[in-house]
Amino acid sequence: MSKGDKILDVKNISMQFNSKGVCVRAVTDVSFPVYEGETIGIVGESGCGKTTLGRCIVRAYEPTAGCVEYTASDGQLLDFLKIDKQTMKKYRKEIQMIFQDPYSSLDPRMTVLDIIKEPILANYPKMPKAEVERRVMDIAAKVGLNTTYLKRYPHAFSGGQRQRIGIARALVLNPRVIVCDEAVSALDVSIQAQVINLLHDLQQEFGLTYLFISHDLSVVEYISDKVGVMYLGKMVEFAPTKKLFEHPMHPYTESLLSAVPVADPTVQMERIPLEGEIPNPANPPSGCYFHTRCRFCTEKCKAEAPAYVELEPEHFVACHRAEELKLRGFSYE
Repeated sequence: MSKGDKILDVKNISMQFNSKGVCVRAVTDVSFPVYEGETIGIVGESGCGKTTLGRCIVRAYEPTAGCVEYTASDGQLLDFLKIDKQTMKKYRKEIQMIFQDPYSSLDPRMTVLDIIKEPILANYPKMPKAEVERRVMDIAAKVGLNTTYLKRYPHAFSGGQRQRIGIARALVLNPRVIVCDEAVSALDVSIQAQVINLLHDLQQEFGLTYLFISHDLSVVEYISDKVGVMYLGKMVEFAPTKKLFEHPMHPYTESLLSAVPVADPTVQMERIPLEGEIPNPANPPSGCYFHTRCRFCTEKCKAEAPAYVELEPEHFVACHRAEELKLRGFSYE
């Protein structure tokens, strides 16, 4: 595949959790394409379904509906959610995940060497030991780990170093797609910058495709080619990063952008506060899910769910009033 070909096509993904007779709609009818070599940012408030969506895509959860069409390295077009276990083992290594918490995602009883080489042993059990260790050393050096420390345990490393271990573990199988689930949110700002630049450099070197899940819009604006905004399990807006930040078409996106901090004390950003809390996903409101907090709400919004449509080239939005509203964007310039 040449750069720019579609590698993933997420279609109508829904995920429901049932507990004690209560049905919680964590993700509802989410669709978007992913092209090779690009980074898709997924943003939204805590609890909006970002992580659940990411886990559905890598099949850590089995979605209740939808499909993920994946164009594999051998050219086959697969529904990643429907393939059997044997086929899954063949292609699993092409889609990997970096987890949110670098403290709990590493086994404290395994050395860093064992943590990084575990995926190789699971997928290539007959690979010579010397080759396994060479690949581990290579990838550890690539992510900036001191290879003389690999016999140590995770507790001996800082948060930033632990996240590098998690990145090395994901990269050691030479994946094509990596889902980064809040990969920098547990780190302080200076270490965040190091890890984000590392991810960017690795993408350039290996031609990786990222799905970058975050609640930090500043990070997403820096690293992403396109951004999807989620609210209460639904995708409400999806567009190229520059277009979405400068010309949002959904009131929720506008509110999120108004909360982005600006590192200039002379600039006063006017916040657009959202009233109330996110509704209960087990009992979502009628019509548009956002109408209970929207300052532009009409009777139609309360009664009828808006269609998710492409109003401008590559700019999708789910809002009845998207074409008439003139919303305020955001720019660092």
